[in-house]
Amino acid sequence: MRFSLTEEQATGGLAVARRNLELLCTVPEFGDRYAEVTPPGTLAELAALPPLAKDDLNTALAHLEPTAEQGATWLFQSGGSTGAPKVGYAPTGFYMAKVFEHWQPLDRDDIFVNAWGAGRMWGAHFLAAGLADLSGCRVIALGSVTREEYPQWLGFLADRKVTAIGGTPSVLRLWFAHARAAGIELPSLRKVLWLGEAWQPQLEEDLALVAPKARRHGMFGSTETWVVGSNTPDCPADTFHPFPHQLVHVGDGGLLDFTSLDPAMLNPVLRYRTGDAGELTTCRCGRPGPAMRVLGRRDSVVQVRGLGLHVDELLARVEREPGVLRAQVVITEQGGRAKQVDVLVLGALSDPDALRRELLSATFTLSTAFVHDPEQVRVRVVDALVGNDRTGKTAAFVVRDETPMVGEES
Repeated sequence: MRFSLTEEQATGGLAVARRNLELLCTVPEFGDRYAEVTPPGTLAELAALPPLAKDDLNTALAHLEPTAEQGATWLFQSGGSTGAPKVGYAPTGFYMAKVFEHWQPLDRDDIFVNAWGAGRMWGAHFLAAGLADLSGCRVIALGSVTREEYPQWLGFLADRKVTAIGGTPSVLRLWFAHARAAGIELPSLRKVLWLGEAWQPQLEEDLALVAPKARRHGMFGSTETWVVGSNTPDCPADTFHPFPHQLVHVGDGGLLDFTSLDPAMLNPVLRYRTGDAGELTTCRCGRPGPAMRVLGRRDSVVQVRGLGLHVDELLARVEREPGVLRAQVVITEQGGRAKQVDVLVLGALSDPDALRRELLSATFTLSTAFVHDPEQVRVRVVDALVGNDRTGKTAAFVVRDETPMVGEES
């Protein structure tokens, strides 16, 4: 399987793809990019189109400046947890009516805590609010809280007998870890909605103690594609069922690309690559039709002194250590060269230096790139990882540039 829809299922929606191709052809920066392509009338013709990367779509949006036909046009951040803000577009409602037709994790009896950050240009809080509005449930629009506020708010949520909570896995882990540390239980909590990052298995450990009746309900998407698919507690955490208005294609190297078949979509999503690899498979939940299994990002390989460092593999090794809740790689650059690599560890770690020595000896990139200055590879236990206050997301790796600006002292 290469497409999530059959030829017959996709035929009507390909008119949207042809319209988006026409729009992309008007972007001056693309030059002859689409000069020789055939407007897609079949899935094979669609697969022959050049894929869009994030920078391509940002270039297109800067030229097109789309506007919703009904309601307001919302502008949201696009560009990653640690990048400069760029613009993505959505109409009022954020396409959630189409999602709600096929996925209804909330119902009228729920008390739902919307814990996605609501500040600045981050869209997930408002997207979740749109879903809650369609469900008719009661909503506590909580957003972000500070470390000192967790015990008080957790007590409030327990008293209110909340039944559902939603956020990025990074944020959810903070909620449940604080509840576990404070001995606060949420016995009424039955649903945990998540979007924005991969599900973190460590969440299961905290949920078992804090909210044993809670089950996960996930969404997959981006600010460019919006919600592509969803899963239920009966699905594996890495497997999602695409919606009929979202066409998923498995391209070269297993990279996933997404094409919107929704006439209301403002972003011209035409074979857009998020950087995730995956496959189309059969889900164990028994639902018919192909499901999308996400195998992980392929942009987590970063160059360190000319060698590729597989961040996900490194972090998987660190997070197997007893007591480690989560880890993060921070690369400090100076003049375009990696000066230092820090592995930040959240939680408890009995012997950071022993782990550092093991990582140096077992990781080819680190041992080779830092053969003359191994002290520049460090493992540090911290109280908090480097996160984005705007989105509530915590990236697997962060690159910091310490190159002095012109006129500054080095």
